[in-house]
Amino acid sequence: MRKYYIDNLRWAAILLLIPYHVAMAWNLWNEPNYIFYEGNRVFSSFIVVFSAFLMPLLFLIAGMSTRFALSRRTPRKYLSERVKRLLIPLLFGTLVFMPVLTYLADCYHQNYDGSFFTHYAVFFTKYTDLTGADGGFSFGQFWFLLYLFVISCISLGVILVIRKLSSGKDVSERKSPKSLPLWAVLCMGIPLPLLSEVLSIGGKSLMEYTYLFLLGYYVFSREEVVEKLRKHCAWILGVGVLCGALNVYLFIWSAKDFAFANTCMKFLAEWFTILGLLGFGKAKFDFQNKITAYFSSRFFAIFSLHYLFVVLTQYFLSKPLRGQTILLFLVPVVLSYILSLAAAELVVRSRVLAALMGVKKKG
Repeated sequence: MRKYYIDNLRWAAILLLIPYHVAMAWNLWNEPNYIFYEGNRVFSSFIVVFSAFLMPLLFLIAGMSTRFALSRRTPRKYLSERVKRLLIPLLFGTLVFMPVLTYLADCYHQNYDGSFFTHYAVFFTKYTDLTGADGGFSFGQFWFLLYLFVISCISLGVILVIRKLSSGKDVSERKSPKSLPLWAVLCMGIPLPLLSEVLSIGGKSLMEYTYLFLLGYYVFSREEVVEKLRKHCAWILGVGVLCGALNVYLFIWSAKDFAFANTCMKFLAEWFTILGLLGFGKAKFDFQNKITAYFSSRFFAIFSLHYLFVVLTQYFLSKPLRGQTILLFLVPVVLSYILSLAAAELVVRSRVLAALMGVKKKG
């Protein structure tokens, strides 16, 4: 039976990326961005709240989905689907969408006056910090597909080895997860700060995300574990929200530096919010209707497309709306939603585009 709460959490997280990426134009910590206006505490607070758990949640959900996928598919079929769903969209997005974003960034930051097609050579020959903000090569948001593809391949190898050592069964099948107490589930977040700097590129740890993926596969794909989270989701999510608020205060608003406390709050917010959302999703969003089905079938196209429209709208509105901070945020957010949804509709109705962007053709 399909777990609709997983689908709903996934597309909801993807939709949040639009205001998140729009807000990055005001980050206070000088992270390179395609468009940058000035530092702003309110927008930076918004970024910090969601950056703590948004991508970790997606990796954990991906691990859960892999458990269900491998129950119906052979490892070879699963790997073939990963190529179609992740590797091909990664290559297409990097070769087609990313040159547009880095060209606009180069025009905005460096006053690049060459043509877009001339800038293609810059994109493929300039390797700096991989953010693309200086016009150089970047995977952009497609780093997620790159990481997920690599993690899927690594994790598949781990799963198959463990199956072989366990006489063809997953380790979690040997002992009922009902015996796993809630405190043990909560403690599974302890390694996160230790893993966060291992194999980390630009603050994105391959080791941390692999750990979350495997937790999703072996632990959170079990109904009994998610049921525990459902029963306790209110206070767990409350702890996550409280730690998230403290994380924002310590990082953005505090006049003093509390680095250790800030780090603790960040990872507590990450873990408890993920657990709380899984439980809350199971309790309130484990259903399908026309709206959820619509977004579930188009979220992947929206993911690939949204940043293109975020940067385009911010670039062309930066001068007309200069000094009008609220409009500079709201107008790109609204336009990016509209344009992303419209473009996603075109993608799912085109056999070629659907294949290139890893989605199923509709109609």
